[in-house]
Amino acid sequence: MSSILTNNGAMVALSTLRNISSGLAETQKEISTGLKISSAADNAAVWSISQVMRSDADGFGAISESLSLGNSTVAVARKASESITELLGNIKTQVIAAQESGNDKTKIQSEISALRDQVSSIVGAAQFKGVNLLQGSQAITVLSSLDRTADGSVSASRITVNRNDLSATEETAGTTAVAAGALMTGTRTGSAVAGNAADPDAVVSFTSGGVELGATYTITLTGTGAAGSDTSGEQTFTYVAGESDTELSVSTALKDQMDTYISDNSLTNISTSQDGATGALTVALAGGAGTDSIDVGFTEFTGGTVDGGLSALAGMDVTTEEGAAQALTDVESLINTAIDAAASFGSAQGRISTQSDFVSSLTDSLMSGVGSLVDANMEAASARLQSLQVQQQLGIQSLSIANQSPQSILSLFR
Repeated sequence: MSSILTNNGAMVALSTLRNISSGLAETQKEISTGLKISSAADNAAVWSISQVMRSDADGFGAISESLSLGNSTVAVARKASESITELLGNIKTQVIAAQESGNDKTKIQSEISALRDQVSSIVGAAQFKGVNLLQGSQAITVLSSLDRTADGSVSASRITVNRNDLSATEETAGTTAVAAGALMTGTRTGSAVAGNAADPDAVVSFTSGGVELGATYTITLTGTGAAGSDTSGEQTFTYVAGESDTELSVSTALKDQMDTYISDNSLTNISTSQDGATGALTVALAGGAGTDSIDVGFTEFTGGTVDGGLSALAGMDVTTEEGAAQALTDVESLINTAIDAAASFGSAQGRISTQSDFVSSLTDSLMSGVGSLVDANMEAASARLQSLQVQQQLGIQSLSIANQSPQSILSLFR
């Protein structure tokens, strides 16, 4: 049956042409963007996976930069350590020459002093972006990887590089006084802790955050009375904090000094204890001796320095026979210290370089994986485009033929 109201042939041709046009638009989008999946609407699951992988690749790009900076920092320290090792070898030559009684030890000492100054200059200059691995004691960390677990959580991995102090400084106590209680605080029973007092303990605490490089802590003990309490006058115990010291480590160092003195002098009426969490020190005087007492004092300063790894170099003096003999012993230890530092930095640099190469390869693999998921196959897209263009032309021709069919009905009415 023919109808002038419903043209089924045209409807079929139009539907086909519409599908061809949709496919043609999709193919043209692939060709223009280079992506077969450019948004979540195209394929939500694949798009989500590709975005996670792309994010990881971007993260590894940042890690690669971190590794490059870390490698440069360690390389500077390694080269400086090697240079210092060579200078110490020259110093050793001078020290050996000083063993000869006929040599001018004053001139040899001048040469050693010049070489020592050069060592200090290298140590001071061996920094990269403000980080100097030849001073201080705290380790540094270099971001090296992002680890993703099965549940999708991410954690960072780091490579730890230990500092190796090669400075030639000697320990000196700080001389800049600070406000009372800024570094240490204390409580006592009056001016002295009496053996028969209700609370015969003196407690010295450390202010949180007060520990810093060069902070100097001094505790004094003055005990009187029986032999077990008599300190033979004021005894001073001093500790200069290093870069990595904490309240607890400073407390432990001072306690060890006091305990050694108490033990060596058989002061059986005096004892110390420590809070393992806060580092608070307690000095106690045994009860029962009414005439016994002990005065506990404390002072605090900043501006001190701690011994460097080559501190023996600072005091090296070959102008005397004893000094020359001691220098020969010291220089061997100094050379070994510098060699160990260079080896440590070399090992760390090798590890960082290996990790950097791995991260670079991993980033390439991730980007390749992302490409295989979302990139368009340009050869297939090109072939599909030509095919769809031909189909579109045929669809238009078919629609034209279908639209002409109702005109044949007119012949029935002639």
